[in-house]
Amino acid sequence: MTTIRTYNHNLWDHGISQGYLVDNTLYISGQFSHNAEGNFVGAGDIQAQMTQTLKNLDTVLQEFGATKDNLAYVELYLTNAQEHAETAIGLFKKYVGEHRPAGSMIGVTYLAFPEQWVEVRAVAHVG
Repeated sequence: MTTIRTYNHNLWDHGISQGYLVDNTLYISGQFSHNAEGNFVGAGDIQAQMTQTLKNLDTVLQEFGATKDNLAYVELYLTNAQEHAETAIGLFKKYVGEHRPAGSMIGVTYLAFPEQWVEVRAVAHVG
């Protein structure tokens, strides 16, 4: 029997779940730099945006009793990738520590909001 569980914060409804757990596989929607009140954090500052985005990733993981050590695959989307990659990768490596999930970094022209420079989506295994 398949078990499905979802997590949605109450900030907005775009028709998707922030986390979607099917049996032991957790799919995490793209996280970006917003705080618990839904306000954008770090306009013009890749370090602040990356830090808040990873905190938001942690929030979704925690809703399912998981941590960054459960991450199996991570996609990092960056605008101005050549300019922002070194900082973003450095912060990501610090975030995951010795854990090394599979992943990709994808340079994009723009993301959902004009001030948004980073988005992270992931797959994790839990349980």
